Amino acid sequence: MAVLKVIEVLSSSEKSWEDATKKAVVKASKSVKNIKSVYIQDQSASVKDDKVTEFRVNLKITFEIN
Repeated sequence: MAVLKVIEVLSSSEKSWEDATKKAVVKASKSVKNIKSVYIQDQSASVKDDKVTEFRVNLKITFEIN
């Protein structure tokens, strides 16, 4: 039986929500091993001068504990 743990992570990107998600996984994988999945809990964006300037994600990362 596998034991899984979930952590909540916030990330941002000037490109896209997808890029923000990828950045979160890359950064988390430096200290968390065996990442199994990512659940996007919330998305938001910053706007300046009628243009989107930053994409933000609040996500949950699930990983297996050995």
